[in-house]
Amino acid sequence: MKCLPHTWKRFHRNTAGMTEHTATLDDVARAAGVSRATASRVVTGQGPASQKARDRVTAAVAALGYVPDASARALVTRTGTRLGIAVIGHTAAVLDDPYVGRVLTSAAHVAAEREVGVSLHWLPLNDPSSLARLTEGRGLGGLVVVNPTRPALETVPRGMRGRVAAVGVGTRHVPSFDVDNRSGTDGVVRHLVSTGRRRIAMVTGPSWLPCGDRAVEAYRRVLHDSGGEPRVVPGDFTAARGTEAAVEIMARWPDTDAVFALSDLTALGVLDGLRALGLQVPGDVAVAGFDDIAFAGLVRPALTTSTHPVEQIATAAAISVLDRRDVGGATFYPSTLVVRDSA
Repeated sequence: MKCLPHTWKRFHRNTAGMTEHTATLDDVARAAGVSRATASRVVTGQGPASQKARDRVTAAVAALGYVPDASARALVTRTGTRLGIAVIGHTAAVLDDPYVGRVLTSAAHVAAEREVGVSLHWLPLNDPSSLARLTEGRGLGGLVVVNPTRPALETVPRGMRGRVAAVGVGTRHVPSFDVDNRSGTDGVVRHLVSTGRRRIAMVTGPSWLPCGDRAVEAYRRVLHDSGGEPRVVPGDFTAARGTEAAVEIMARWPDTDAVFALSDLTALGVLDGLRALGLQVPGDVAVAGFDDIAFAGLVRPALTTSTHPVEQIATAAAISVLDRRDVGGATFYPSTLVVRDSA
């Protein structure tokens, strides 16, 4: 076994004879001469740590007989053993959305640092009370709700207040964390106008998601300011719907010269739909999206879009419920225009 630093030797002398003392992560950190966060990363296997730190923590764990016991910690601290990620949608297929994967990964990093697990749940859109039932689950330390609806959030029990956060629109008792899609949409549509486009159509998100209302309002305002008429068709954040929407838009408004989709996946579908109609992008019709997903810069023509800091949002939401940080109200994260070849 590798030698421990002098801090361990002093610690060992100070605790000699304390046979009833149960080693904690703080004990391990002090013995190894590292921060608690570093000790946690080594013990959980999540996150970076130098080989030297890993050796010291491993040696301290063995010497102290430290055993991570999440259940015991939960009973003492009443913090629970897991962070729940609940996603509302029509079907369980919503869990396959890459956006959900980004939220889950970010939340898992936060949970690992606090030595709790993560569970993923689908909540049926037509059953708002399913959220309340989920909160009754044993060991639930906190809950992050993705695609929240107000009817569902209103069912959160009083005892869970402060332990639930929304990624999207919240309520008086449930804080929310979301992208500022109002200013993001404003930036994208004004960019389209600045390039000479005036007959701009928009493919929205699902009508039941209230967070999309801000984007639609921004789009309508810019069109009003520029003398254009709104051309709005419903979307659902999928590529398949984008392809259908492109055909629908060009059938209803053949003179459309730009399409803005409130999702990059939908915008990619719009590109395919326009190609199938024999139209050139951006020559005949400009196309822009929202999210700046990895594929946005790889497709041809590369997609003009606006950023969506999903990881930052999900991290903040997870921290707020696991650390009981009462941020209150809504926290919005800025979205930045990314101009590429499609518009």
